[in-house]
Amino acid sequence: MASPDNNEHFHLSGDELVDKVKELIHEGNVNHIRIRHDEHVILDIPVTVGVAGGLAAVIVAPLLAAVAALGAALTHCTLEVVRTEPPTNL
Repeated sequence: MASPDNNEHFHLSGDELVDKVKELIHEGNVNHIRIRHDEHVILDIPVTVGVAGGLAAVIVAPLLAAVAALGAALTHCTLEVVRTEPPTNL
């Protein structure tokens, strides 16, 4: 289980949402992503670790479509990220 120290919060505009979610999924050390608007959780995404290759595209594509729809509807949101380990600076 991730410790609270491994949680991050990003304040984004709706049009930045999809790119940030793609980036986080690609990093691979993310357990959970929550999209919040004000204090309400709009979408809670458990991120599957170990999905490889073409299968990842099949699983992630509908998720990104949902995130894109939310991004179009929201002017601002907070992305809460729960990581398995602290992020590495690339």
